Amino acid sequence: MSERTFPIRPRPKEDPRFTVGLALDVAAVLEQHGYPKVIAGRDLLELQQALFGFLYEGPDQGEVS
Repeated sequence: MSERTFPIRPRPKEDPRFTVGLALDVAAVLEQHGYPKVIAGRDLLELQQALFGFLYEGPDQGEVS
């Protein structure tokens, strides 16, 4: 397998790039590709959690193959 860029290791304590605006931008791209509109609330929260999980490795996560 090739080298991976994500998740980012080590996870920064704070990352000013990870904002609600980032999640809203991703939601807009999904909508442009025909997915249903992400509305505030649980959908937006779960999108943020999915992005966080993709971007950053948590302290209890090991190498993923």
